[in-house]
Amino acid sequence: MKNWTIPIVLIVVCFAAYFVARHHRRANLSSGSQPGQLAPEFSLKDLRGQTIKLVDYRGKVLLLNFWATWCEPCRQEIPEFIQLQNTNPNLQIVGISLDDSEEPVHTFYNQFKMNYPVAVGDAGLARRYGGILGLPVTFLIDCGGRISVRHIGEVQIPEVTEEITSLLKSGSCLPR
Repeated sequence: MKNWTIPIVLIVVCFAAYFVARHHRRANLSSGSQPGQLAPEFSLKDLRGQTIKLVDYRGKVLLLNFWATWCEPCRQEIPEFIQLQNTNPNLQIVGISLDDSEEPVHTFYNQFKMNYPVAVGDAGLARRYGGILGLPVTFLIDCGGRISVRHIGEVQIPEVTEEITSLLKSGSCLPR
């Protein structure tokens, strides 16, 4: 009986950790970033050489996606983001790659025919967004520039679409 105690306890702990992580997958921000907090400003050059500034997207709902070319869940959700960008005129998606260099990001961008701005970020930017410990991480930012929701891991498009619709209906968005 004693031989089974430790493995059973380990299995129970693993299941508990899994369910806690799953419950907090769609998390309103905690500790460093509170819901309703202004999203940290940034200014980056995108892959086309254009400057991306967070402030330029005020008036639209912004889906800010931290990702990398080597990240399999990122590769799964990007085609869905392309479709979301095509079908939502008051939504702007911005991708921030955390790859080490721009070269693989260019290749990926062209291969996937990405239709939204993509820039290469760094650890400093990731830290300002509460620390990005795994990828992908996606933020929904309301029309006023405030963080609404953070998704850790691959997003579920129906859930994100509902959140976007809710933000658009909140009345804080400017007509475009």
